[in-house]
Amino acid sequence: MSDSDNLLQIANQKDRLAFQQLFQKYAPRVKSFMMRHGADANTAEELAQETLLAVWRKANLYSSERGSVTTWIFTIARNLRIDRLRKEEMWVELPDGYDQEASMDAQPDEVVSDEERRLNMHRALDALPRDQYQVVVLSFIDGLSHREIAERLGLPVGTVKSRIRLAYLKLRATVGAQDE
Repeated sequence: MSDSDNLLQIANQKDRLAFQQLFQKYAPRVKSFMMRHGADANTAEELAQETLLAVWRKANLYSSERGSVTTWIFTIARNLRIDRLRKEEMWVELPDGYDQEASMDAQPDEVVSDEERRLNMHRALDALPRDQYQVVVLSFIDGLSHREIAERLGLPVGTVKSRIRLAYLKLRATVGAQDE
């Protein structure tokens, strides 16, 4: 008999033999699945039994149109595993003075995040038109005032301010969108 036929027998007649066949086939597989996802052997065994007990009780809810028997059983198993994880207490008491022991060094994720921001900024700067890139570098990297930039480039101060403003808007749109 196929798995679908066994489920139909369980749903319609509470057929113990059909259930036994499904149990023998799926209990070890569900237990193995649970252990691969971090459960110890006892917990995995309990969850496998709970899964197949749910199959016994809910056999009438199975629909072959929505997936295979295997998919349906493992969906039940996955949901039971998630429910179990939610119920487990995840609180761990920290030792006294723990907050004083915290390192002032940058955490690895902060270092990566800073590096990503720096690379994003360089890409955004490189994408600016040459005239905007030039005024941004002179203003923010070289530290020149708008008047000094205008004198150096032979441009009106208003043009320098406009180019900086346009560059700022492009950088904000590019880098700001990546940080969100």
